[in-house]
Amino acid sequence: MATEQQVRYSDEELQEFKELILKQIDEAQAIVDQCVEKLHVDESDPTFKMLEEGASTREKEDAAMQAQRQMAFIKKLKAALVRIENKTYGVCRITGKLIPKGRLLAVPHATLSIEGKEIEERNRRG
Repeated sequence: MATEQQVRYSDEELQEFKELILKQIDEAQAIVDQCVEKLHVDESDPTFKMLEEGASTREKEDAAMQAQRQMAFIKKLKAALVRIENKTYGVCRITGKLIPKGRLLAVPHATLSIEGKEIEERNRRG
């Protein structure tokens, strides 16, 4: 388990994070695939013809936006995998301290600790 003095997570801990991230990538990719299916509705389908054009357009826009969000999420998760391979995963990019494991389990692509996030916010404001 990580302590304040540790400068990085152990290989075993990194492997746990990797497995979590790979699972999240698979789940996000499944959502992207579902969205893409919605975007390719067969227009000869009688159900499609019964839909109002506006509702169909709105559904496609929503599917496209959701797919974009999931693809951005996948990109962040893949960047986290690179940090795992480099053994820099879980190190706050502002403070240089380990990000708490609980935060990484909740937000596995995090690059900032809460402290680092607060520093970044203060710097942004002024």
